[in-house]
Amino acid sequence: MVPFEVGGKASAARIKNAELKVYSGAPHGITDTHKDDLNNDLLTFLSTYTAA
Repeated sequence: MVPFEVGGKASAARIKNAELKVYSGAPHGITDTHKDDLNNDLLTFLSTYTAA
């Protein structure tokens, strides 16, 4: 386990054009509790790369 500041934020800062999404109040099981938001964001992300 890595703290958010060291893991997520630091990783996103090192990746060109990265967009860090933070889901307020989301637990570790985000794929169950916030699945609609997560799926929409993933589909948006993927569509930017498949359109090229």
